[in-house]
Amino acid sequence: MDLHSVMHLPHDPMAYPIGQDEIELVLRAGRGDLSRVTLAFTDRYSPRRRPARISMAILGHDSLFEYWTARMRLKYGRFQYYFILDDGNKAVHYGEGGFAQEVPKHQPWAWCFHYPYVWWHPEIDNPPAWARDAVVYQIFVDRFADGDRSNNPPGAAPWGARPTPHSFAGGDLSGIQSRLQYISSLGVSCLYLTPVFLAPSNHKYDTTDYFAIDPAFGDENAAFDLVRACHERGIRVMLDAVFNHCGWDFFAFKDVRENGERSPYASWFNIHEFPVRSGPKGNYETFGTDVWQMPKLRTDNPEVREHLISAAEHWTRELRIDGWRLDVGDDVDPGFWREFRKRIRAIDTDALIVGEVLHDATPFLRGDQMDSIMNYPWREACLAFFARRDISPAEFSDRLTSLQVRYRAQVWQALWNLLGSHDRPRILTMCGGDARRVALAAMFQFTCAGAPYVYYGDEVGIEGLDDPDCRRCMPWDEASWNTELLAHFRALAALRKRFTLLRRGRCITLIAGESALAYARWDSRTCMIVAMNNSDERAEIGLKALDESLGAATGSLAKWAGRPLQALYSYAGASLEKTDGEAWGGESGGQAQIALPAMSAILLRVV
Repeated sequence: MDLHSVMHLPHDPMAYPIGQDEIELVLRAGRGDLSRVTLAFTDRYSPRRRPARISMAILGHDSLFEYWTARMRLKYGRFQYYFILDDGNKAVHYGEGGFAQEVPKHQPWAWCFHYPYVWWHPEIDNPPAWARDAVVYQIFVDRFADGDRSNNPPGAAPWGARPTPHSFAGGDLSGIQSRLQYISSLGVSCLYLTPVFLAPSNHKYDTTDYFAIDPAFGDENAAFDLVRACHERGIRVMLDAVFNHCGWDFFAFKDVRENGERSPYASWFNIHEFPVRSGPKGNYETFGTDVWQMPKLRTDNPEVREHLISAAEHWTRELRIDGWRLDVGDDVDPGFWREFRKRIRAIDTDALIVGEVLHDATPFLRGDQMDSIMNYPWREACLAFFARRDISPAEFSDRLTSLQVRYRAQVWQALWNLLGSHDRPRILTMCGGDARRVALAAMFQFTCAGAPYVYYGDEVGIEGLDDPDCRRCMPWDEASWNTELLAHFRALAALRKRFTLLRRGRCITLIAGESALAYARWDSRTCMIVAMNNSDERAEIGLKALDESLGAATGSLAKWAGRPLQALYSYAGASLEKTDGEAWGGESGGQAQIALPAMSAILLRVV
């Protein structure tokens, strides 16, 4: 038994509340090392009472470790617990005091793990319920639709012209409102807009005034009308909070430029020396390196904090928006986000707060700062598997498990799983122009755990290299659309809306072959299986092998083994067929297999 690999921590993300008096636990062990893990627990104030015992289930594995999970519940939610590790040859007990052949009889209370008390606050411990059900659509406002040409910036380029770092196209809020029927047809339930506040650039990440809508996009009435129209269609709206830095002409920085260290706002910024010197290499801290147009704000300064959070409160109340996406979220003082969260939630207890954190975001997702993040590590894994195809299905699955165990289960289901965004190359371009790869990635995106996030135009096949090329105008000439890809996105969104399981169910890999991947989504009442072939050659998955994988699963998944399968949705000809190649008309049975032509996928229901 490889005890060096065993680890458990009695706190998030390996121990956390999921309900009143109920805790979810995760234990790490060596991959394939243990045949059985038992969780034993009792009330920590009744340490000698006979403990309850529960068999743990495998959550998944990565290249080195296997992860086991279970839930424990007691009246009053005060736990003392330990694990019994069994490799088929011997059993070892594991508690906070280490490893032992049995629980020490002398002071077992000191040896066991403890979760002292469950303080269950759903509004803190859970993202808003709607976040797990969302289909998110991101719009770069200047490039989506021009609804009012009278507010176009001087010198705006013709619609569809290749973007440059400084060009404008004339997209605005009324343009978005005019295209809500199209957005609704995609199954979108959450609209995320890049910044809409006064700023000189086309992207508006260099804010001049946090209390004013940029006139190139409309006014406060146009913003309110858009939000209201979205709500009438069941679409929530989120705005971009750019609080890490401001623009060159932000009133406070302008005062510092004019008055130097005498300015009452000098402490709002990290000024290296006075007078202030602008680019290309300014003498003050900026967003990134030497981005002189974007001075970094001291978000630990109470006056800065009050100004910015007051702006967010204003727009949350006045526009009745549904949440905020936090730009460069990990560069901002965590105390700022804690206060931000309290004050925004005081206005709307259902407001969603999503951070732009490009790497491990564990410190931000413990219920006191953010509800979710833009899941860039998930995107990187998808690019490696679907776009570049330089990792195998097994490596892909391992990467995703490594990501999943960083977060509480309810958070993992609400993360924004993106394939593209306004500052990354387009997914179709990353796939070498092969729309089949995009379609497979979308199939995974809409059927795995997490909220699918679509960057405007990816669904119709827009291409583009890195910023600014990835910010091309939305083409409204339907003759230029990839209509097959669009129909695929629409079908996937409809399936996700139809089946709660695809939004809330557990997820685990069943088969990861040379080119074929199969995974299950399940709960206590339903089980679905997704199978896909990410190669240019035909692949098959035998139903016997699939049943064996289901039967070998720990926990509630095993009960679905041996049952017939029914095809719900197929892409590129994937099907159930007899082993002699003859297609089944409906449910599977006997000797059958999942036939996967090149670059194909299928969604199946266990019946």
